[in-house]
Amino acid sequence: MSLKNKLNRMKTHMNLEPVNNPSPIEEDSPSVNTDIPFHDKWLENDTVSFHFDDDYCFIREVRYPLNHKHGLYSFSELKKIVKEWNQSSLVHPLSAKGVKSEELFFFDTETTGLGGGAGNTIFLLGYAYLEGEEVVVKQHILPQPGSEIPLYQSFLENINYETLVTYNGKSFDWPQLKTRHTLIKEHVPKLPEFGHFDLYHASRRLWKNKLERVKLSVVETDILGVHREDDIPGYLAPMIYFDFVERKNPEILFGIMKHNEVDILSLITLYIHLSRKILQIDGYTEESMEIARWLDYLGKKEESVETYQRILEVGSEEDRIIAGHALAFQKKKQKQFNEALEIWKEVALKGDVHLRIQAQIECAKLFEHQFKDIASAINCTRNAHQEMMRTENGSHLAKKILDLEKRIQRLERKKGSKGRLV
Repeated sequence: MSLKNKLNRMKTHMNLEPVNNPSPIEEDSPSVNTDIPFHDKWLENDTVSFHFDDDYCFIREVRYPLNHKHGLYSFSELKKIVKEWNQSSLVHPLSAKGVKSEELFFFDTETTGLGGGAGNTIFLLGYAYLEGEEVVVKQHILPQPGSEIPLYQSFLENINYETLVTYNGKSFDWPQLKTRHTLIKEHVPKLPEFGHFDLYHASRRLWKNKLERVKLSVVETDILGVHREDDIPGYLAPMIYFDFVERKNPEILFGIMKHNEVDILSLITLYIHLSRKILQIDGYTEESMEIARWLDYLGKKEESVETYQRILEVGSEEDRIIAGHALAFQKKKQKQFNEALEIWKEVALKGDVHLRIQAQIECAKLFEHQFKDIASAINCTRNAHQEMMRTENGSHLAKKILDLEKRIQRLERKKGSKGRLV
């Protein structure tokens, strides 16, 4: 049966009646495997059963050689990028300094819905890590709601919670895991806090203005060069899982497991790519401006200035103007007023309308307070006022226009009082 026909068949199962759990299977029973429905199919797809507390879950394991290429990079690049982080002095949220490449765990889940809370069941916990010359992908699968105890027991005895790498896991995957774990915390080990590398927020910083949406699937295609074939969309996961719970046949569930596997492998490629951008291994790139802003936001002034300087040397015309504007503020803080003024004069001529307005205002401040040139301060403020009046005169600009008019009046009075003193 084709995948399309299978999915069409499942439309009738969107609203399922509650399913009774099967009778528990004793861990030491001779029938422990033969009583598992479609056991041979699980084995054919690299999946074995894990038994605990008179119940079981499934664990699937697949391995890839380090030279396997997923999108832009082979997995061996992960070792190189972790080495780069350990040699770098940059303190950054995505830094792997003090961490070995084998200690990173790339983690993702599949659930029965997008909402939070105890009503949303996690039915697949997947992660990948380096082991020797391979990448190991493991997935822990819930055979039916109610079997969470072996699921979490098997997961918690293997996972390294201190160095999880996720995509929006800080907001979704880990809170979901903690919610589900609360229901069975008396039966499995305590769920600890953990260190967290969240690649979603980094992706938003770098590509929110480039991509229509910063979903992992979009980042895969447009940034990482990952192209899926015959992929089952994630939004079908709940429907497919409920069909599996009713029928016990895992055939179509393997498609969701493959989807999750690709998600996890893409996290490795994305971490490599983001790290190369942040460490600026490739020099100036189209992301350099966002990297400089991010460093500035993090308080890494020296690194941000170095990045802006690099953009000034080799960046595009537009980026050079924006970088110059940012650098001028640094020059002003360092009391290098002449250099700051020259930069803002250029921005006032070549920047977009918003930058031109900001640059004129900054020039006016320098002329008034540092160079005591009131006439030039008035001229710059009037130029900014005229630019602002030519833009869309929405209510959001009314206060700014009024502020400029007050500034002009104040400068005129200041100029007049100086003339009377003379």
